[in-house]
Amino acid sequence: MSSFFENKVVWITGASSGIGEALSKEFAAEKAKLILSARRESELLRVKKECLNFISEENILILPMDVAELSNVKADVQKIIQKFGRIDILVNNAGIAQRSFAGDTPIEVERKIMEVNYFGTIILTKEILQLMRKQQSGNIVAISSVMGKLGFPGRSSYSSSKHALHGYFESLRIEENKNNIHVHVICPGYVKTNVSLNSINEKGEKHNQMDNGQEKGMDPNVAAKKILNAIRTNRFETFFGGAELLAITLKRFFPSLFYRLILRTAKK
Repeated sequence: MSSFFENKVVWITGASSGIGEALSKEFAAEKAKLILSARRESELLRVKKECLNFISEENILILPMDVAELSNVKADVQKIIQKFGRIDILVNNAGIAQRSFAGDTPIEVERKIMEVNYFGTIILTKEILQLMRKQQSGNIVAISSVMGKLGFPGRSSYSSSKHALHGYFESLRIEENKNNIHVHVICPGYVKTNVSLNSINEKGEKHNQMDNGQEKGMDPNVAAKKILNAIRTNRFETFFGGAELLAITLKRFFPSLFYRLILRTAKK
């Protein structure tokens, strides 16, 4: 029996590491056709090599890209159309995290985070949307975070960028239902990736520290399977992780308790 994803054309941003890399391999195992994008072409080639264990080279396109600079996005989309003829699934996974307090973070760093996490995602989505409307089908995935549902010290801009994705994609989901375009927002808790190492501080420099929660987080391959299942079962919002997910419930039903606990965390 064929897989739900077999022969689907899947574009993954941030495919060079972490969840993006795990998704690339998981989709390849399901016999999808892949477009792999990230800034580091050498890492994309490494991921491609691993995907070749499941699919042939002709079914993979390497498309280096910085989502903060998408002036060539129309040409990039045309490269995909020339090779595969369509795009069935867009996974907006590229992003950047933050480790700095709001009052210490200059607006230039705030804008950088928003350009990558929000505007980069929206620009790419809008470009693909026109194609999916013509196809009258498609799946658009936005990788958000638990931080898309709550604030946390040292994450003001990151949390804001993820909150913005929820508002945008909830609206888009309703608008595009008539065009058979399905929208999915994925909210991971801690996943064992390099996201904290690559987070930027108030100077726009790398944090270069592995957070304890990240170190003990979910295996990205497990996370990838959960994301594919969310697409397969057409779920709009999907949450996964560990005890950190309790924060969402606390904020919703016991906001005063949530606030006290977060203040205690901030003091530490």
